[in-house]
Amino acid sequence: MTHIERPSIRSYVLRGDRQRPSQVSAYQRLWDIFGIELEGVIDPQVIFPLSTTRIMEIGTGMGEGTAQIAERFPDVGFIGVDVHKPGIGALLGYIEKMELANLRVVAADAHLVLHNHCVDHSFDAFHLFFPDPWQKRHHFKRRIVQSPFLDLIYAKLKLNGYIHIATDWAPYADWIAKVFAADERFDGGVIDRPDWRPLTKFEGQGVRKGHVVTDFKYFKSK
Repeated sequence: MTHIERPSIRSYVLRGDRQRPSQVSAYQRLWDIFGIELEGVIDPQVIFPLSTTRIMEIGTGMGEGTAQIAERFPDVGFIGVDVHKPGIGALLGYIEKMELANLRVVAADAHLVLHNHCVDHSFDAFHLFFPDPWQKRHHFKRRIVQSPFLDLIYAKLKLNGYIHIATDWAPYADWIAKVFAADERFDGGVIDRPDWRPLTKFEGQGVRKGHVVTDFKYFKSK
């Protein structure tokens, strides 16, 4: 595997860890079935040997959108990565309720997962939907879309694989475009919102506030 220096600055904060009883129950009952422990190498082809495509979603939120996408594409193997226990519990509950055989979950920092546990050239795509925009200037260093992050996804993507990003914060959209424009290893840019990406409660709240959602798709070109 490619070893790249792991950023020391987190691109997330641990939100309130209070879990609903249903989330606690789902975590306790389902983690051993659908969770992936970080005890070695994560090879999506081994996890989903019959899948036509293998995608990692970085940041699954409360799991609503992740589960709906997995349900819509049963032939695609999805690995969701997040650090928020209530959200992970909720996602595990969706997996059970919707009988999703093509979705597994990792409870860890995506940088750590990619840096230490993923096989190079093993993913067809990454999804990064509504990452924290870190709106204050002195927090810009915490934004996940940075050059070191591009190094990580480049190493793990197959040739012509892609990353799909969505944000509802216009200044962050400008930031994303600039970061990728400076990296000749990726081709792409703004795309129309795909009809398969569900409108989650989080996105709907932003839209009602007047936020403009921008979708990007960048391909590993070399």
